[in-house]
Amino acid sequence: METITDINKEIKDIVEKTNMQHIAIIMDGNRRWAKEKGLPSAVGHKKGVDALKRTVYACDDYGIKYLTVYAFSTENWNRKPEEVDFLMNLLGNTIKNELKELNDNGVVISFLGGLTKLNPKLQEILYHAIDTTKNNDGVHLQIAFNYGARDEIVSAVKNISTMVKSGEIDVSDITEDTISKSLYTKNIPDPDLLIRTGGEIRVSNYLLWQIAYSEILIIDEFWPEFDKNSLAQAVREFYNRNRRWGK
Repeated sequence: METITDINKEIKDIVEKTNMQHIAIIMDGNRRWAKEKGLPSAVGHKKGVDALKRTVYACDDYGIKYLTVYAFSTENWNRKPEEVDFLMNLLGNTIKNELKELNDNGVVISFLGGLTKLNPKLQEILYHAIDTTKNNDGVHLQIAFNYGARDEIVSAVKNISTMVKSGEIDVSDITEDTISKSLYTKNIPDPDLLIRTGGEIRVSNYLLWQIAYSEILIIDEFWPEFDKNSLAQAVREFYNRNRRWGK
């Protein structure tokens, strides 16, 4: 019978063999999980936070350096105002309550998305978390909040256009690398693996540029059910894929 130590070693070996650095996750299914159990959506979202904590520490055990999660999209503003308010408060309270533990465990926290649209109090909480953890050397946790890939690409185009207009670069200097360095993810490698929980087969405007050659894994279990074993299974599946990079 495999022990936790055996599994940790097995998955860590796979991560090293494949040079897996970055996993991105679409955390889907909080509301459906709650509905199945006859619970309010808020309970599903709170259980989703527990799943995220498990996943961060599982990445640390397995040697996965970067974890990017989709928490709130630019389209999620169209949800009911009370749910939007709940999600804003949930993010702020979660960061405040979990920051010390995450920092003590070496987690580096950053956020992808248009943070300026968030209320000033929430922005202050998020920027404090960024500043507090910026010198850590553990798992890099990127939380995509008020994020949309098309919005990100439009922002990158505007930044590059400004550089061209100012004479900093010429149009002929623009390359894929120029665009990559203008995205929110400019300081991290592209995802090796994109996981979507909840069974839906779409990417939902998430990291469209960055996942060009990512392996994609759709799993049926809802996000609140996701745990360390789920991540181990995903890494094993990744190991069995044949990445051809378009060749």
